[in-house]
Amino acid sequence: MQLEGKSAIVTGAGQGIGRAAAVALAKAGASVACVDINPTTAREAAAEVEALGRKSLAIAADLGSLPDIDRMVQETVAAFGAVDILVNNAGVTRRAYIMDLTEEDWDRIHRVNAKGVFFALQRVAREMIPRRSGMIVNVASVAGKGFPGTSNAVYAASKGAVIAMTFTAAQQLAPHNINVNAVCPGIVRTAIVDDMFRTMAQKEGVSIAEIEQRAVAGVPLKRANDPSHIADAIVFLASPAAINITGQTLNVDGGLIPG
Repeated sequence: MQLEGKSAIVTGAGQGIGRAAAVALAKAGASVACVDINPTTAREAAAEVEALGRKSLAIAADLGSLPDIDRMVQETVAAFGAVDILVNNAGVTRRAYIMDLTEEDWDRIHRVNAKGVFFALQRVAREMIPRRSGMIVNVASVAGKGFPGTSNAVYAASKGAVIAMTFTAAQQLAPHNINVNAVCPGIVRTAIVDDMFRTMAQKEGVSIAEIEQRAVAGVPLKRANDPSHIADAIVFLASPAAINITGQTLNVDGGLIPG
């Protein structure tokens, strides 16, 4: 129970990587505030945490809204007394060719993936600085490092922003004893990825299995990630084992791209 007595916020906790991270943190001993734009899935995630014997909190919040971010932190502090860990996971995308992307796509994706990540980090850091303690883990993507199979160019730009702000935040928050790192997943079997595989299969008139086989063909380990694989990396970076690691981006991609 390496996180016994710690409290965490996980954004986008309703499904996929966020849900797996909330459960993994709870298994490691943490109390978890499960935040999602969908109140039903936030409650479901919180119920999983509670079933493991940990304190939980379900919060419905839009991570593109600063008032919602502020409320998220206030409610967590009121329930748990502090925020020791932030997992900045909420994100959106869609599969699109570069010439089909719109201003609406740019605004929607960057509003959550870049703006939301930054202001959640900033707001939580305001709680961590006086306590001189905290672990922040941003969920970026290999898309932000140039992976050519990204869902779209705007998404890649948003995740590149997460990687850049991770390093800068780590430098500027280090004097306050706050660690900031990022996990960069490769291909992960989440609902969003399954939807993209389904759309591609329908468009090309092939099976979903064929699309997935193509996707993992370039992965040296020849397999996609399960959300739990990303969650394990998140728990490591949120734990005392990573106390002297900051400003880093950890690829969990089966060897898909260089570090």
